[in-house]
Amino acid sequence: MIRAAIIGLGWWGKTIVDAVQGKSDQISFVAANTRTRAKAEDFCKERKIALRNELDEILKDPKIDAVVYTTPHSQHEEHIKRAALAGKHVCVEKPFTLTVASAKSALAAVKKAGVVLGIDYQRRFHPSMGEIRARVRDGRVGTVCFGVAEATAPGGLFVPKESWRVNPAETPVGAMTGIGVHLVDGFIDLFGDIIEVYCINTRRAARLVDDTTSVVLRHKNGVTSSFNCSIAAAANYRVAVYGSRGLAETERNLDGFRFTPVPEKPGQPPLTQAEAIDHKGVNPVKAVMEAFAAAANGASAFPISADQIVHGVAVFEAIVKSAATGDPVKIA
Repeated sequence: MIRAAIIGLGWWGKTIVDAVQGKSDQISFVAANTRTRAKAEDFCKERKIALRNELDEILKDPKIDAVVYTTPHSQHEEHIKRAALAGKHVCVEKPFTLTVASAKSALAAVKKAGVVLGIDYQRRFHPSMGEIRARVRDGRVGTVCFGVAEATAPGGLFVPKESWRVNPAETPVGAMTGIGVHLVDGFIDLFGDIIEVYCINTRRAARLVDDTTSVVLRHKNGVTSSFNCSIAAAANYRVAVYGSRGLAETERNLDGFRFTPVPEKPGQPPLTQAEAIDHKGVNPVKAVMEAFAAAANGASAFPISADQIVHGVAVFEAIVKSAATGDPVKIA
């Protein structure tokens, strides 16, 4: 059992804790630190988590194996380095960092310390995404024509003015930082490196943040992908891959998977029926935390590599630049 500490107990930090606390035999939270202690005292007491006043108290505690950060993005590099220096395995909320230089610096510290690094791209761990991945990689979709996705959530409508999430320096291209990075990670996983991006970013309904973003991606292997994301709409998450032999897609909010085969000849029905797999009730947050715990225990490597993490940040930087200039941006 990995004994972990959670740093940052806003809504997402609490979501991570509740995904595993008392529900996992691989990881449990034993300590916490957050900026506003009063808002977390009852939560921690109910879940038997020791609320510490200082991060250093946690990093110096030999009974704590790992640290999970849900802190402002600009702090990730420093926080990762501090955990690595203390010999703690570390998992960080997305985006990993806001710049490639910062990402490389943090990863160098992790490598030097020899600790395990995880990142909370939990949707990659959902079985509906796993079904798409399997069919792309084994050829069942045929030649990939394109991928398309959408991710929406209403959080931007309700974010308070005192939140760090309204600061454009912390959340550039608002919807992209909040949820669009999951789609970038998903398409890197499915189709490989991205070499060019084009982004349109707007503010449609939220008062304090940019809330709606559309992005087109060109991959090194010739595949194109695109996505729309918004933090001012009803919650949804869907990914679809269109190929010469079939359509592999998730249902709304990843609740299921569906594969529709292409017919062998025009005007004829497919030789096989459409395939549907129900995945209702799956908690991908629990899945990513347990994958991190397995890596920390040496049972298996964390499935998102350092190279993919850096590339994801490079794509994120390019999307931010494209949104600002209105032009496509190539990625070195």
